[in-house]
Amino acid sequence: MTEATTDRHPFLARLAASGRELAGSGPAWIRDLRLRAMARFEQLGFPTSKIEEWKNTNVDPIAGAEFSPAPAGAPFPDASDLPEIARLELGGPRLVFVDGRYAAGLSRVDGLPQGVELARLDPMLERHGEKLRPFLEPREIAGAGTFESLNAALAPDAAFVRLADGVRLQRPIHIVWLATCGPTAVASWPRTVVIAGKSSEADVVETWVGAGDGVSYADVVSDAFVGDGAVLRHYRLQAQGPRGFQTSTLGCRQGRDSRYAAYAFDLGGRLVRHDLTGVLDGEGADCHLWGLYLTDGEQHLDHHTILDHARPRGNSREVYKGILDGRSRTVFNGRIIVREGAQKTDAKQSNPNLLLSTGALAHTRPQLEIYADDVRCTHGATVGRLDEESVFYLRTRGIPQREARNILVRAFAGEILDRVGIDTVRDHLEQAVERRLARSAT
Repeated sequence: MTEATTDRHPFLARLAASGRELAGSGPAWIRDLRLRAMARFEQLGFPTSKIEEWKNTNVDPIAGAEFSPAPAGAPFPDASDLPEIARLELGGPRLVFVDGRYAAGLSRVDGLPQGVELARLDPMLERHGEKLRPFLEPREIAGAGTFESLNAALAPDAAFVRLADGVRLQRPIHIVWLATCGPTAVASWPRTVVIAGKSSEADVVETWVGAGDGVSYADVVSDAFVGDGAVLRHYRLQAQGPRGFQTSTLGCRQGRDSRYAAYAFDLGGRLVRHDLTGVLDGEGADCHLWGLYLTDGEQHLDHHTILDHARPRGNSREVYKGILDGRSRTVFNGRIIVREGAQKTDAKQSNPNLLLSTGALAHTRPQLEIYADDVRCTHGATVGRLDEESVFYLRTRGIPQREARNILVRAFAGEILDRVGIDTVRDHLEQAVERRLARSAT
Protein backbone atom coordinates (compact mmCIF):
# COMPACT_ATOMS: atom_id res chain seq x y z
CA MET A 1 0.00 0.00 0.00
CA THR A 2 1.51 3.31 -1.00
CA GLU A 3 2.14 6.22 1.37
CA ALA A 4 -0.02 8.48 -0.78
CA THR A 5 -2.94 6.07 -0.50
CA THR A 6 -2.76 5.92 3.30
CA ASP A 7 -2.38 9.70 3.51
CA ARG A 8 -5.60 10.21 1.56
CA HIS A 9 -7.55 7.62 3.53
CA PRO A 10 -6.62 7.58 7.24
CA PHE A 11 -8.18 4.25 8.16
CA LEU A 12 -6.11 2.44 5.51
CA ALA A 13 -2.94 3.47 7.33
CA ARG A 14 -4.08 1.43 10.32
CA LEU A 15 -4.91 -1.52 8.10
CA ALA A 16 -1.69 -1.42 6.10
CA ALA A 17 0.19 -3.49 8.68
CA SER A 18 -2.57 -6.12 8.67
CA GLY A 19 -2.46 -6.21 4.87
CA ARG A 20 1.31 -6.73 4.83
CA GLU A 21 1.04 -9.47 7.44
CA LEU A 22 -1.70 -11.28 5.49
CA ALA A 23 0.21 -10.93 2.23
CA GLY A 24 3.15 -12.70 3.87
CA SER A 25 1.22 -15.74 5.10
CA GLY A 26 -0.63 -18.67 3.59
CA PRO A 27 -0.05 -20.51 0.31
CA ALA A 28 1.82 -18.72 -2.46
CA TRP A 29 -1.29 -18.37 -4.62
CA ILE A 30 -3.20 -16.76 -1.73
CA ARG A 31 -0.35 -14.31 -1.17
CA ASP A 32 -0.29 -13.51 -4.87
CA LEU A 33 -4.06 -12.97 -4.91
CA ARG A 34 -3.86 -10.54 -1.98
CA LEU A 35 -1.02 -8.53 -3.49
CA ARG A 36 -2.72 -8.24 -6.87
CA ALA A 37 -6.02 -7.28 -5.24
CA MET A 38 -4.34 -4.53 -3.21
CA ALA A 39 -2.59 -3.27 -6.32
CA ARG A 40 -5.96 -3.14 -8.05
CA PHE A 41 -7.46 -1.20 -5.16
CA GLU A 42 -4.62 1.32 -5.24
CA GLN A 43 -5.17 1.75 -8.97
CA LEU A 44 -8.90 2.33 -8.60
CA GLY A 45 -9.06 4.28 -5.35
CA PHE A 46 -12.38 4.99 -3.70
CA PRO A 47 -15.24 5.80 -6.11
CA THR A 48 -16.42 9.39 -6.43
CA SER A 49 -19.63 11.01 -7.62
CA LYS A 50 -17.92 11.64 -10.97
CA ILE A 51 -18.40 7.94 -11.72
CA GLU A 52 -21.86 7.33 -13.17
CA GLU A 53 -22.54 4.26 -11.03
CA TRP A 54 -21.76 6.24 -7.86
CA LYS A 55 -23.22 9.64 -8.63
CA ASN A 56 -25.95 9.30 -5.98
CA THR A 57 -23.84 7.68 -3.26
CA ASN A 58 -20.99 9.46 -1.48
CA VAL A 59 -18.53 7.10 0.25
CA ASP A 60 -16.44 9.88 1.83
CA PRO A 61 -17.75 8.93 5.30
CA ILE A 62 -16.11 5.52 4.79
CA ALA A 63 -12.95 6.68 3.02
CA GLY A 64 -12.28 9.45 5.51
CA ALA A 65 -12.92 7.51 8.72
CA GLU A 66 -10.29 6.03 11.03
CA PHE A 67 -11.32 2.40 11.26
CA SER A 68 -9.13 -0.24 12.86
CA PRO A 69 -9.12 -4.03 12.60
CA ALA A 70 -10.67 -5.82 15.57
CA PRO A 71 -8.26 -6.44 18.49
CA ALA A 72 -6.99 -10.02 18.26
CA GLY A 73 -7.66 -10.87 21.90
CA ALA A 74 -11.03 -9.18 22.39
CA PRO A 75 -13.54 -11.49 24.13
CA PHE A 76 -16.57 -12.73 22.24
CA PRO A 77 -20.05 -11.88 23.53
CA ASP A 78 -22.24 -14.50 25.15
CA ALA A 79 -24.91 -16.07 22.96
CA SER A 80 -27.62 -14.41 25.05
CA ASP A 81 -26.13 -10.98 24.30
CA LEU A 82 -26.37 -11.34 20.54
CA PRO A 83 -29.02 -9.26 18.75
CA GLU A 84 -32.20 -11.19 18.09
CA ILE A 85 -31.60 -11.49 14.35
CA ALA A 86 -28.18 -13.08 15.01
CA ARG A 87 -29.55 -15.80 17.25
CA LEU A 88 -32.59 -16.84 15.25
CA GLU A 89 -32.99 -20.59 15.65
CA LEU A 90 -33.26 -21.96 12.16
CA GLY A 91 -32.77 -25.60 13.16
CA GLY A 92 -29.60 -26.14 11.15
CA PRO A 93 -25.85 -25.52 11.36
CA ARG A 94 -24.35 -22.06 11.79
CA LEU A 95 -21.08 -20.18 11.56
CA VAL A 96 -20.65 -17.00 13.61
CA PHE A 97 -17.96 -14.36 13.11
CA VAL A 98 -17.49 -11.38 15.44
CA ASP A 99 -15.75 -8.39 13.86
CA GLY A 100 -14.45 -10.80 11.23
CA ARG A 101 -13.04 -13.34 13.75
CA TYR A 102 -14.46 -16.85 13.92
CA ALA A 103 -16.39 -17.50 17.16
CA ALA A 104 -16.29 -21.28 17.66
CA GLY A 105 -18.31 -21.13 20.87
CA LEU A 106 -21.20 -19.40 19.10
CA SER A 107 -21.10 -21.70 16.05
CA ARG A 108 -22.60 -25.15 15.48
CA VAL A 109 -21.08 -27.28 12.73
CA ASP A 110 -21.34 -30.84 14.06
CA GLY A 111 -23.65 -33.45 12.59
CA LEU A 112 -23.46 -32.19 9.03
CA PRO A 113 -24.98 -34.55 6.48
CA GLN A 114 -22.60 -36.47 4.27
CA GLY A 115 -21.53 -34.40 1.28
CA VAL A 116 -21.89 -31.05 3.08
CA GLU A 117 -18.97 -28.88 4.15
CA LEU A 118 -19.43 -25.79 6.32
CA ALA A 119 -16.08 -24.41 7.39
CA ARG A 120 -13.69 -21.49 7.72
CA LEU A 121 -10.94 -20.70 5.24
CA ASP A 122 -8.03 -22.57 6.89
CA PRO A 123 -9.74 -25.99 7.14
CA MET A 124 -10.95 -25.66 3.56
CA LEU A 125 -7.43 -24.84 2.38
CA GLU A 126 -6.13 -27.92 4.17
CA ARG A 127 -8.71 -30.12 2.46
CA HIS A 128 -8.78 -28.65 -1.02
CA GLY A 129 -5.72 -26.42 -1.46
CA GLU A 130 -5.44 -24.61 -4.77
CA LYS A 131 -8.71 -26.15 -6.02
CA LEU A 132 -10.37 -23.27 -4.15
CA ARG A 133 -8.63 -20.67 -6.26
CA PRO A 134 -11.43 -20.20 -8.82
CA PHE A 135 -13.86 -19.54 -5.97
CA LEU A 136 -11.71 -16.95 -4.19
CA GLU A 137 -10.43 -14.91 -7.10
CA PRO A 138 -12.29 -11.62 -7.46
CA ARG A 139 -14.23 -11.71 -10.68
CA GLU A 140 -11.46 -11.12 -13.20
CA ILE A 141 -9.29 -9.09 -10.86
CA ALA A 142 -8.52 -6.56 -13.60
CA GLY A 143 -12.21 -5.62 -13.58
CA ALA A 144 -12.91 -6.01 -9.87
CA GLY A 145 -14.37 -3.04 -8.07
CA THR A 146 -12.77 -1.05 -5.29
CA PHE A 147 -14.47 -2.76 -2.38
CA GLU A 148 -14.23 -6.27 -3.80
CA SER A 149 -10.50 -5.77 -4.31
CA LEU A 150 -10.09 -4.42 -0.79
CA ASN A 151 -11.88 -7.44 0.64
CA ALA A 152 -9.71 -9.85 -1.36
CA ALA A 153 -6.60 -8.14 -0.01
CA LEU A 154 -7.60 -7.83 3.64
CA ALA A 155 -10.13 -10.55 4.56
CA PRO A 156 -8.33 -12.80 7.07
CA ASP A 157 -11.00 -15.49 7.00
CA ALA A 158 -13.98 -16.72 5.02
CA ALA A 159 -17.10 -18.87 5.38
CA PHE A 160 -17.47 -21.77 2.97
CA VAL A 161 -20.56 -23.80 2.13
CA ARG A 162 -19.93 -26.71 -0.24
CA LEU A 163 -22.60 -29.19 -1.34
CA ALA A 164 -21.65 -32.33 -3.21
CA ASP A 165 -23.64 -33.35 -6.28
CA GLY A 166 -27.14 -34.51 -5.45
CA VAL A 167 -27.15 -33.39 -1.79
CA ARG A 168 -30.42 -31.86 -0.61
CA LEU A 169 -30.33 -30.11 2.76
CA GLN A 170 -33.47 -30.20 4.86
CA ARG A 171 -32.51 -27.35 7.21
CA PRO A 172 -31.07 -23.90 6.50
CA ILE A 173 -27.43 -22.97 7.01
CA HIS A 174 -26.99 -19.71 8.92
CA ILE A 175 -23.86 -17.55 8.59
CA VAL A 176 -23.71 -14.59 10.97
CA TRP A 177 -21.30 -11.65 10.71
CA LEU A 178 -21.57 -9.51 13.85
CA ALA A 179 -20.09 -6.02 14.26
CA THR A 180 -19.69 -5.10 17.93
CA CYS A 181 -20.05 -1.31 17.33
CA GLY A 182 -18.17 -0.35 20.49
CA PRO A 183 -16.16 2.77 21.39
CA THR A 184 -13.54 1.94 18.70
CA ALA A 185 -14.54 2.11 15.04
CA VAL A 186 -13.85 -1.39 13.71
CA ALA A 187 -13.62 -2.54 10.09
CA SER A 188 -14.23 -6.16 9.05
CA TRP A 189 -14.13 -8.06 5.77
CA PRO A 190 -16.90 -10.71 5.64
CA ARG A 191 -16.31 -13.23 2.86
CA THR A 192 -18.74 -16.03 2.00
CA VAL A 193 -18.50 -18.67 -0.72
CA VAL A 194 -21.37 -21.03 -1.54
CA ILE A 195 -20.70 -23.89 -3.96
CA ALA A 196 -23.78 -25.92 -4.88
CA GLY A 197 -22.95 -29.08 -6.83
CA LYS A 198 -25.06 -30.52 -9.60
CA SER A 199 -28.68 -31.26 -8.61
CA SER A 200 -28.09 -30.15 -5.01
CA GLU A 201 -30.53 -28.03 -3.02
CA ALA A 202 -30.14 -25.79 0.04
CA ASP A 203 -31.22 -22.68 1.91
CA VAL A 204 -28.39 -20.38 3.04
CA VAL A 205 -29.04 -17.38 5.30
CA GLU A 206 -26.39 -14.66 5.59
CA THR A 207 -26.88 -12.10 8.36
CA TRP A 208 -24.88 -8.91 8.92
CA VAL A 209 -25.81 -7.18 12.15
CA GLY A 210 -24.46 -4.46 14.41
CA ALA A 211 -24.56 -4.74 18.21
CA GLY A 212 -24.50 -1.29 19.79
CA ASP A 213 -24.58 2.30 18.63
CA GLY A 214 -20.92 2.74 17.76
CA VAL A 215 -19.36 3.19 14.31
CA SER A 216 -18.49 0.10 12.28
CA TYR A 217 -17.73 -0.82 8.68
CA ALA A 218 -18.23 -4.15 6.91
CA ASP A 219 -16.80 -4.68 3.42
CA VAL A 220 -18.79 -7.76 2.35
CA VAL A 221 -18.14 -10.10 -0.56
CA SER A 222 -20.33 -13.15 -1.26
CA ASP A 223 -20.20 -15.56 -4.18
CA ALA A 224 -22.60 -18.31 -5.16
CA PHE A 225 -21.79 -20.99 -7.73
CA VAL A 226 -24.90 -22.94 -8.66
CA GLY A 227 -24.27 -26.13 -10.62
CA ASP A 228 -26.41 -27.70 -13.33
CA GLY A 229 -29.87 -28.53 -12.02
CA ALA A 230 -29.08 -27.18 -8.53
CA VAL A 231 -31.49 -25.12 -6.40
CA LEU A 232 -30.15 -22.44 -4.04
CA ARG A 233 -32.29 -20.10 -1.95
CA HIS A 234 -30.05 -17.36 -0.60
CA TYR A 235 -31.34 -15.06 2.15
CA ARG A 236 -29.38 -11.89 2.92
CA LEU A 237 -30.38 -9.97 6.06
CA GLN A 238 -28.73 -6.60 6.74
CA ALA A 239 -29.32 -5.02 10.15
CA GLN A 240 -26.29 -2.85 10.84
CA GLY A 241 -26.36 -0.36 13.70
CA PRO A 242 -27.51 3.25 13.33
CA ARG A 243 -23.92 4.35 12.64
CA GLY A 244 -22.93 1.26 10.70
CA PHE A 245 -21.48 1.36 7.18
CA GLN A 246 -21.58 -1.53 4.75
CA THR A 247 -20.58 -2.14 1.17
CA SER A 248 -21.37 -5.53 -0.31
CA THR A 249 -20.61 -7.34 -3.54
CA LEU A 250 -22.58 -10.45 -4.49
CA GLY A 251 -21.78 -12.54 -7.52
CA CYS A 252 -23.74 -15.56 -8.71
CA ARG A 253 -23.02 -17.86 -11.64
CA GLN A 254 -25.61 -20.43 -12.67
CA GLY A 255 -25.37 -23.62 -14.66
CA ARG A 256 -27.87 -25.29 -16.95
CA ASP A 257 -31.45 -25.63 -15.60
CA SER A 258 -30.36 -24.28 -12.21
CA ARG A 259 -32.59 -22.28 -9.86
CA TYR A 260 -31.29 -19.39 -7.77
CA ALA A 261 -33.42 -17.14 -5.59
CA ALA A 262 -31.92 -14.24 -3.60
CA TYR A 263 -33.95 -12.55 -0.87
CA ALA A 264 -32.47 -9.22 0.29
CA PHE A 265 -33.78 -7.45 3.38
CA ASP A 266 -32.32 -4.17 4.63
CA LEU A 267 -33.36 -3.08 8.10
CA GLY A 268 -30.50 -0.85 9.31
CA GLY A 269 -27.25 0.91 8.56
CA ARG A 270 -26.27 4.55 8.13
CA LEU A 271 -24.82 4.13 4.65
CA VAL A 272 -25.21 0.84 2.76
CA ARG A 273 -24.32 -0.04 -0.83
CA HIS A 274 -25.09 -3.40 -2.48
CA ASP A 275 -23.73 -4.52 -5.85
CA LEU A 276 -25.18 -7.75 -7.24
CA THR A 277 -24.20 -9.45 -10.49
CA GLY A 278 -25.96 -12.63 -11.55
CA VAL A 279 -24.88 -14.51 -14.67
CA LEU A 280 -27.32 -17.04 -16.09
CA ASP A 281 -24.56 -19.03 -17.75
CA GLY A 282 -26.49 -22.21 -18.55
CA GLU A 283 -29.44 -22.79 -20.84
CA GLY A 284 -32.74 -22.79 -18.98
CA ALA A 285 -31.35 -21.11 -15.84
CA ASP A 286 -33.89 -19.43 -13.57
CA CYS A 287 -33.03 -16.46 -11.30
CA HIS A 288 -35.38 -14.63 -8.94
CA LEU A 289 -34.37 -11.56 -6.92
CA TRP A 290 -36.68 -10.34 -4.16
CA GLY A 291 -35.84 -7.31 -2.05
CA LEU A 292 -37.44 -5.25 0.71
CA TYR A 293 -35.78 -2.24 2.32
CA LEU A 294 -37.00 -0.07 5.18
CA THR A 295 -35.30 3.28 5.75
CA ASP A 296 -35.81 6.27 8.01
CA GLY A 297 -33.87 9.07 9.65
CA GLU A 298 -30.80 10.00 7.58
CA GLN A 299 -30.17 6.51 6.20
CA HIS A 300 -28.76 6.09 2.71
CA LEU A 301 -29.26 2.76 0.91
CA ASP A 302 -28.09 1.92 -2.62
CA HIS A 303 -28.83 -1.20 -4.69
CA HIS A 304 -27.11 -1.82 -8.02
CA THR A 305 -28.05 -5.08 -9.71
CA ILE A 306 -27.08 -6.72 -13.00
CA LEU A 307 -28.78 -9.82 -14.37
CA ASP A 308 -26.80 -11.12 -17.32
CA HIS A 309 -28.67 -13.58 -19.55
CA ALA A 310 -25.79 -15.28 -21.33
CA ARG A 311 -27.57 -18.43 -22.60
CA PRO A 312 -30.94 -19.22 -24.22
CA ARG A 313 -34.21 -19.89 -22.40
CA GLY A 314 -33.25 -18.06 -19.24
CA ASN A 315 -35.93 -16.77 -16.90
CA SER A 316 -35.55 -13.97 -14.36
CA ARG A 317 -37.83 -12.05 -12.05
CA GLU A 318 -36.67 -9.09 -9.99
CA VAL A 319 -38.85 -7.17 -7.54
CA TYR A 320 -37.29 -4.76 -5.04
CA LYS A 321 -39.64 -2.75 -2.83
CA GLY A 322 -38.74 0.24 -0.70
CA ILE A 323 -40.52 1.81 2.28
CA LEU A 324 -38.95 5.19 3.05
CA ASP A 325 -39.48 7.49 6.01
CA GLY A 326 -37.75 10.47 7.61
CA ARG A 327 -35.13 12.10 5.41
CA SER A 328 -33.76 8.82 4.10
CA ARG A 329 -32.42 8.33 0.58
CA THR A 330 -32.48 5.20 -1.55
CA VAL A 331 -31.01 4.31 -4.92
CA PHE A 332 -32.02 1.44 -7.18
CA ASN A 333 -30.20 0.83 -10.43
CA GLY A 334 -31.31 -2.45 -12.01
CA ARG A 335 -29.87 -3.63 -15.29
CA ILE A 336 -30.92 -6.63 -17.36
CA ILE A 337 -28.61 -7.73 -20.16
CA VAL A 338 -29.70 -10.22 -22.82
CA ARG A 339 -26.69 -11.40 -24.81
CA GLU A 340 -26.69 -12.15 -28.50
CA GLY A 341 -27.86 -15.74 -28.89
CA ALA A 342 -29.75 -15.79 -25.57
CA GLN A 343 -33.03 -16.36 -27.38
CA LYS A 344 -36.28 -17.21 -25.57
CA THR A 345 -35.23 -15.12 -22.58
CA ASP A 346 -38.07 -14.08 -20.27
CA ALA A 347 -37.13 -11.27 -17.85
CA LYS A 348 -39.20 -8.93 -15.70
CA GLN A 349 -38.01 -6.21 -13.33
CA SER A 350 -39.90 -3.92 -10.95
CA ASN A 351 -38.96 -1.35 -8.28
CA PRO A 352 -41.96 0.19 -6.45
CA ASN A 353 -41.15 2.69 -3.68
CA LEU A 354 -43.49 3.94 -0.98
CA LEU A 355 -42.72 7.31 0.64
CA LEU A 356 -44.09 7.78 4.15
CA SER A 357 -42.71 11.29 4.67
CA THR A 358 -42.20 14.44 2.63
CA GLY A 359 -38.44 14.38 3.30
CA ALA A 360 -37.73 10.91 1.88
CA LEU A 361 -36.32 10.55 -1.63
CA ALA A 362 -35.96 7.53 -3.92
CA HIS A 363 -33.81 7.41 -7.06
CA THR A 364 -34.70 4.54 -9.37
CA ARG A 365 -33.38 3.55 -12.78
CA PRO A 366 -34.38 0.20 -14.31
CA GLN A 367 -32.56 -0.65 -17.54
CA LEU A 368 -32.75 -3.17 -20.39
CA GLU A 369 -29.93 -4.04 -22.78
CA ILE A 370 -31.16 -6.53 -25.37
CA TYR A 371 -29.02 -8.02 -28.11
CA ALA A 372 -31.38 -10.88 -29.10
CA ASP A 373 -34.67 -10.67 -30.99
CA ASP A 374 -36.82 -13.49 -29.59
CA VAL A 375 -37.30 -12.36 -25.98
CA ARG A 376 -39.90 -11.11 -23.52
CA CYS A 377 -38.52 -8.39 -21.27
CA THR A 378 -40.26 -5.71 -19.21
CA HIS A 379 -39.21 -3.28 -16.51
CA GLY A 380 -40.80 -0.56 -14.44
CA ALA A 381 -40.51 1.58 -11.34
CA THR A 382 -42.80 3.75 -9.22
CA VAL A 383 -42.23 6.29 -6.48
CA GLY A 384 -45.25 7.58 -4.59
CA ARG A 385 -47.22 7.92 -1.40
CA LEU A 386 -50.05 5.84 -0.01
CA ASP A 387 -53.22 5.88 -2.06
CA GLU A 388 -55.44 8.29 -0.16
CA GLU A 389 -58.55 6.81 -1.74
CA SER A 390 -57.65 3.44 -0.24
CA VAL A 391 -57.02 5.11 3.13
CA PHE A 392 -60.40 6.84 2.89
CA TYR A 393 -62.12 3.56 1.98
CA LEU A 394 -60.72 1.85 5.08
CA ARG A 395 -61.70 4.80 7.27
CA THR A 396 -65.28 4.56 6.03
CA ARG A 397 -65.22 1.00 7.46
CA GLY A 398 -64.46 2.39 10.91
CA ILE A 399 -60.69 1.90 10.85
CA PRO A 400 -58.67 4.78 12.35
CA GLN A 401 -56.43 6.66 9.92
CA ARG A 402 -53.13 5.46 11.43
CA GLU A 403 -54.18 1.82 11.35
CA ALA A 404 -55.58 2.23 7.83
CA ARG A 405 -52.22 3.51 6.62
CA ASN A 406 -50.40 0.68 8.40
CA ILE A 407 -52.66 -1.91 6.77
CA LEU A 408 -51.71 -0.60 3.36
CA VAL A 409 -47.99 -0.56 4.21
CA ARG A 410 -48.19 -4.17 5.45
CA ALA A 411 -49.90 -5.18 2.22
CA PHE A 412 -47.18 -3.43 0.21
CA ALA A 413 -44.44 -5.34 2.06
CA GLY A 414 -46.41 -8.58 2.09
CA GLU A 415 -45.70 -9.44 -1.55
CA ILE A 416 -42.03 -9.90 -0.64
CA LEU A 417 -42.43 -11.25 2.90
CA ASP A 418 -44.85 -13.95 1.78
CA ARG A 419 -42.16 -15.42 -0.44
CA VAL A 420 -39.85 -16.17 2.49
CA GLY A 421 -39.90 -19.92 2.92
CA ILE A 422 -38.30 -20.07 6.40
CA ASP A 423 -40.95 -19.43 9.05
CA THR A 424 -38.56 -18.06 11.70
CA VAL A 425 -37.04 -15.58 9.27
CA ARG A 426 -40.41 -14.48 7.92
CA ASP A 427 -41.79 -13.96 11.46
CA HIS A 428 -38.78 -11.84 12.42
CA LEU A 429 -39.10 -9.69 9.31
CA GLU A 430 -42.82 -9.17 9.84
CA GLN A 431 -42.08 -8.02 13.38
CA ALA A 432 -39.41 -5.65 12.04
CA VAL A 433 -42.01 -4.09 9.75
CA GLU A 434 -44.38 -3.69 12.71
CA ARG A 435 -41.68 -2.02 14.79
CA ARG A 436 -40.89 0.36 11.96
CA LEU A 437 -44.57 1.27 11.58
CA ALA A 438 -44.85 1.90 15.30
CA ARG A 439 -41.80 4.16 15.20
CA SER A 440 -43.16 6.01 12.17
CA ALA A 441 -46.40 6.70 13.98
CA THR A 442 -44.75 8.39 16.96
